Formats: sequence, C-alpha cells, structure tokens
Amino acid sequence: MIEVDHLVKKFGDFTAVADLSFRVERGQVMGFLGPNGAGKSTTMKMITGFLRPSAGTARIMGLDICDDMLAAQRHFGYLPEGAPAWPDMTPRAFLQFITRIRGFDKAAARAAEGRAIEMTELHGVLDQPIDTLSKGYRRRVGLAQAIVHDPDVLVMDEPTDGLDPNQKFQVRRAISDMAADKAIIISTHILEEVDAVCAAAMIIDRGQIVAEGTPSELAARSRYSGAVSLTLETEKLSAAKTLLQKVAHDSAEIVMRGDESTLHIFASKGSEPGALLADLRARVGEAGLAPRALALETGRLDDVFGALTGKARPAAPLFSAQQEDAS
Repeated sequence: MIEVDHLVKKFGDFTAVADLSFRVERGQVMGFLGPNGAGKSTTMKMITGFLRPSAGTARIMGLDICDDMLAAQRHFGYLPEGAPAWPDMTPRAFLQFITRIRGFDKAAARAAEGRAIEMTELHGVLDQPIDTLSKGYRRRVGLAQAIVHDPDVLVMDEPTDGLDPNQKFQVRRAISDMAADKAIIISTHILEEVDAVCAAAMIIDRGQIVAEGTPSELAARSRYSGAVSLTLETEKLSAAKTLLQKVAHDSAEIVMRGDESTLHIFASKGSEPGALLADLRARVGEAGLAPRALALETGRLDDVFGALTGKARPAAPLFSAQQEDAS
C-alpha cells in the first residue's frame, strides 16, 4: 500500500534523505525511528506529496505521488509535525470543514465526524476555540482530521507528542484498532511506542536506513539480549558481589537507583544464558537474598538505537574502585 522507491532529498549541498526504499503492507504499522535531524519528517513530507523529492518517488495504492499527487493523497490521512489548524475554529467546525472539502454529503459527514470524535475522545472540547486547547487536545484534533475520512493509509509524525500517559494509551489503542485494514507509518522518538503498536520498525540516521525488522528482532541485536537481570535492594550489593564470585560469567554491569539496584550479568562466551540464570537462581535462593526480580533479558531497543546512531552510553563496570572500597 506504501512503496518508497529510492527517495532522495537535497537542500543545496546537504543531503537530508539518501536513497531510501521500503514497503508497508496492509495491516502493518511501521515504526519510523531516528535521532533529531535524521530525515524522518523530510521523508514523510515527500511520501505525502508536501515536499518534492530530488530523486526517486513514493507510490500510495499504486499511485505515484509525484505524477498523480491528488489521486494518491485521497487515499491517506496525514498528521504532520505540529498538527496545524485554524486557531479560531472549534474542533467541531474544523472537522466539518475537512469533511466538506473531501466531498462528503451531510449524512456521511456526520457519521465520519462522530467516528473520529469518538476515537480521539474530543467530546468535552468540541465547541472551544482550538487556540484555547492544551497541546494534547490540539494533537488529538490533528489526529481526528487525519482519520475522519477513514483512509487506506495513515502517515503520522509523533502522534502522541504532548499527550499525558492516559491520552497516549488511548491514541495507541485507536491506532491498534485501525491497523487491520490500513497501512500506517508512525514517526516517533518514544521507543516504548514502537513496542506497543508497531509490527515492524526501521531506524534511519543521516538520511539512510541503518536497521529494519520487527521490534523484537531489533531488540535482540542489543548487547543485553540474553543477559541475566538481577534486581535487589541496594543494601544487598555486597552480598551480591560475593555471590557473583562463585558464578561462571563473562562480565556484569550495575545500575543503582536509590534503594534499588540492578545487576546485568553476561554469560561466558559459548555458554547458555539459561544455564547462568538457573545457577544464579539457585545461589540467590541459598544466600537468602530475596531479589525483587531475576530474569533473562530479551534485549533493549534503546540500546540498539543508541549503538546505531552514535548515541550509545558507555558500559558501566560492576563495581568501580570507589564502590568496592565503600562496600
């Protein structure tokens, strides 16, 4: 439903997007990830016809966005960055305007507006000027206009930007409910959002794809994939240090958060993480440490994202000299 074919965008000597190609099928939600300045918003503007590519093209339902832009645009809803809207309009008037310019008759318009209002939960602010609404409600107005015509394709730039946790949950649920018969692209910097709603993900940096796959496939590339995570009270770290001296492992890291600390313990090369977990579980029980959590890690998307985009945090040693002296 979405075909991106060798897209390039240059601004003078600067290349913002460099030869991007990918596909999004019906029923698929694609997470589009990258650091600020990676080319996400530029790519989305080209896909939707609001910015002409320097080379390449995109096809929406088989329609070329460069050669047949208006026909292609009829098939998608677009939530751009900032979700611009007329500030003096109310959400009700704005949605009525959108259905009118999309050619709905009165009965179809009322049904479409009601469905969009229900999905974005705008009932309480329908007759307030958009300029008086909170950022979260303005974002929901933008989402409502993107979905009011029940498009085949949705392209959304940071759909939950500015929303509180409850509102984020509502929007993610709405995206999941719509996903079965649509192709959806979501640009986001919130990695938990990818896990929550995306069947596939792509990471770009400096205008190029650096990784793609399912969220679990990408997370499995993390150095934490297969590590054993042991969380306990910080006051028990000394006992945990003694215990680890009896366990065959390669290395470990520690993250301290007040009265709680987590040890990430990596299996020796060639050994099974499951065997390390079993050994630790037995020894922790014998030592009476009563951990708050003990489990195998499946990997971390944020770790992979950082490693691929040059934002990786350095690994922390298990105990620095100062920590060892203190213990």
